[in-house]
Amino acid sequence: MSPARLLIPRDAADAVLRVAGKEVRLTNLSKPFWPELGITKGDLLQYYADVSTALLPHLRDRAMVMKRYPHGAHGEFFFMKRAPSPRPAWIETCAIEHGSGSIIEFPMVQDLAALLWVINLGCIDLNQWYARCDDVDRPDYLHFDLDPGEGATFERVRETGLIVRDALETLRMPVLVKTTGSRGLHVYVPIQRGPVQKDVWRFAKALAMELAARHPALITAEYRIAKRPKGRVLVDYNQNAWGRTLASIYSVRPRPRAPVSAPITWAELEAGVTIEDIRLDTMPARLASVGDLWKPLLQARGRFNLRTFV
Repeated sequence: MSPARLLIPRDAADAVLRVAGKEVRLTNLSKPFWPELGITKGDLLQYYADVSTALLPHLRDRAMVMKRYPHGAHGEFFFMKRAPSPRPAWIETCAIEHGSGSIIEFPMVQDLAALLWVINLGCIDLNQWYARCDDVDRPDYLHFDLDPGEGATFERVRETGLIVRDALETLRMPVLVKTTGSRGLHVYVPIQRGPVQKDVWRFAKALAMELAARHPALITAEYRIAKRPKGRVLVDYNQNAWGRTLASIYSVRPRPRAPVSAPITWAELEAGVTIEDIRLDTMPARLASVGDLWKPLLQARGRFNLRTFV
């Protein structure tokens, strides 16, 4: 039997919920987050509650970088790494030492209560660490952010995604894809923990440079915007650098129509799926229909041993 759906109150500005024995305070529920769509902060919280069963395993035990939009999707935002204080005693944190020698206590989203707490802070999308907290230097996936440059269409992003897939599959790597929910695609490979982040970055850079050399009219690996040729798709390897993050799976993005960074099949990509097809209002039903297409990213079996290359 599936658990009962948690309902966010619709008739109150603020609310206190009991979630698995934890008290979660929610505020400004009626605040417009996408005024043109009639989507409120309460609607955003309801969305995350509805997809939480699939989402939480992808976030658990990872430091969370908070990107807060206190005035909704069209307002200004700010990044926040350190878990705010005061905070509920049940919010777990991950201590990570940064280059300055300072220790930052990042929040972790371990359960539904913590997820609602983070979203209530004004986070629209979720940006988690690539490695788990027990070893923050050794990620368990590598990825490529396919970002269309000036003059590049999503059709060119789609073409690039298929090229990246074919290259990785030639190396016998399992390959997963999702929309970014913004303008491009994210391509992920589940890997065995072992190589440090710098080595994962080096491999991703080498592959991106090779693909750019083979497909110069379509792909670029030039990270500097001023030197990036127009009409090309950036195969961004630099997001594998230590401390970087990407919007997580099932994240709603602060874009028109409230699109979601959604896992898709390669067949769907080939058939012409677009970013706007999968949104806050359509993702829960899609998830109920197809399940979590990214379960392989969570499984111990089938992960690629990147030590072969690094």
